[in-house]
Amino acid sequence: MRQPIIAGNWKMHKLLPEATETARELRSLVGHVSHCLVIVAPPFTALRAVADRLDGSAIKVAAQNVCDIGGFGARTGEVSAAMLRDAGCEYVIIGHSERRLFYGETDEMVNRKIRAALEGRLKAIVCVGETLPEREAGREFAVVEQQIAGGLAGLTDEDMSNMIIAYEPVWAIGTGKTATPQQAQVMHEFIRRLIARIFGKVTADAVRILYGGSVRPDNIGELMSQPDVDGALVGGASLEARTFAEIVNYAR
Repeated sequence: MRQPIIAGNWKMHKLLPEATETARELRSLVGHVSHCLVIVAPPFTALRAVADRLDGSAIKVAAQNVCDIGGFGARTGEVSAAMLRDAGCEYVIIGHSERRLFYGETDEMVNRKIRAALEGRLKAIVCVGETLPEREAGREFAVVEQQIAGGLAGLTDEDMSNMIIAYEPVWAIGTGKTATPQQAQVMHEFIRRLIARIFGKVTADAVRILYGGSVRPDNIGELMSQPDVDGALVGGASLEARTFAEIVNYAR
């Protein structure tokens, strides 16, 4: 049985006072849940403060990005996996569509970032998903297959035990549109079959595949009812503690 995951990506929101207050509220509301794993991804500037506020609770902390080389070096403006661990992170989001779209991240770069994260003892939440033109052209499966093959190239079964996949149809991120539960299930099942083909059925059956894209309290239950939807990567609805807590509780 795969433990569900509800992860909240705060993106470029919240200064320190608001971030720590949201963390305090979340600790009170869902800090001791056991039916699912709860993860929050604050901006870099709030990682340590949020991690300190959540210390001792069941809520884990993720970063939203990581440098594609490990350790330390001449990479002005970058943050390494070692630095993220030092700031209290156990997870990191890699390959989000906004990174791909606005900052030109390729599947090869995603692969390097995954390797750097794993070497730095972080677990990776790897995002894949198609744009609206790609879906309208009937290319959604080809696009996701390319992202999976490129992003996970050269990884081992052991690496995959520290990996979470997040399917985020780009056309549903921040738009208010959501893939139907059936659309989500079809793609999640496709992704699991791809992983089985590369790594074997045992590994594929164990990997958690999250859905992301305008997830709200009123649609999480139906999404989670699908056999291959193992949770959600939540964007805007994770910014308000009570709304995010509703999603966590609906995930039962």
